[in-house]
Amino acid sequence: MSTDKKQMDSLLSPISALEFAEAVRSVPHAIAVGAGTKPRLSHVPEKFTRISTAKLRGIVEYEPSEFTFTALAGTPVQEIVTALAERGQYLPFDPLLVAEGATVGGMVAAGLSGPGRFRFGGLRDFILAVQFIDGSGRLLRLGGKVVKNAAGFDLPKFLVGSVGRFGALTEVTFKVFPKPIATRTLRIEAKDSAAKARMLSEAGSARWEIDALEAAVDDDAIFARLAGPAVALEALSAEIFQRWPGAILAETEAAALWRKTGGLIWAHPDGGLAKVVLSPAQAATFIDWVRALPGARGWVSAGGNLGFVSVAKGSALPELPWSAMTLRGEAPLWPGVKPRFEIMAAVKTALDPLNRFPHLDD
Repeated sequence: MSTDKKQMDSLLSPISALEFAEAVRSVPHAIAVGAGTKPRLSHVPEKFTRISTAKLRGIVEYEPSEFTFTALAGTPVQEIVTALAERGQYLPFDPLLVAEGATVGGMVAAGLSGPGRFRFGGLRDFILAVQFIDGSGRLLRLGGKVVKNAAGFDLPKFLVGSVGRFGALTEVTFKVFPKPIATRTLRIEAKDSAAKARMLSEAGSARWEIDALEAAVDDDAIFARLAGPAVALEALSAEIFQRWPGAILAETEAAALWRKTGGLIWAHPDGGLAKVVLSPAQAATFIDWVRALPGARGWVSAGGNLGFVSVAKGSALPELPWSAMTLRGEAPLWPGVKPRFEIMAAVKTALDPLNRFPHLDD
């Protein structure tokens, strides 16, 4: 029997945070799992019991006037997006894999942010509080449910991108923003990787306050999303096109583009996929590197501060010359440069002294 099959057979599904904590205490090694949209994060040795967040579902509290909500870790992000939209609000960092079923807990554990990160900051800039279970099986609450109460050591932010290695999330509180009045997506011509990198840098530092700035490796263009009053977008678009040639995408084309980006649909559906940390100055090198990999696909996000690389099923993700995290596939969790800070090891020791959760490198 395969490791994955054995782990599925041992899956526990607690119905409350207290029951989840009891489940953690009942086993020597545990890993929290969500909807499986980023399967490499929970692909751990057979000794780890998989504990599902599927039954920890629902919005616990939503205060539109305070621009905050609290949801259980197993809540599909799509439910959050829908509830916020009904009140004219949204998560500005554009969570990824929403239509694919990503959960709130998995979103935080993976630390993934979408195109909106470029203007407004990433997921960690919007998290206010967490309830989680540490390695001793204690149910802890850290942070505050309103912005003015979020003081002290900001441990909730430290759990963003921790891939379940410090503990198991059961509940999360976020702040949200009003949705923009209007948006407009521009396709701006870029003849090669050097031009893309230069334009990403120049557009990112211009006065236009671009909402999102993306580039596909296999398209001779960059994509800029503007947001605000429609009359302002008209003027901004004209000014940008005075600098570079391009065109405004029709609403249906723009929706398809952002769906492709947010769902990582451009990637090989059954292949390996990794998130890569970049700087805009490294974007051209990254694009050329992806193009040199047989059958690989790539995307540059957040104005050149983030990249994604995907390889076909059966192909191995190579070792990367940048810091990276594998989301899908059989590659190491961290297939590139592995920056390790003493504080990470210290927090791991403090929150998981029994090493009940996977090691930082598992």
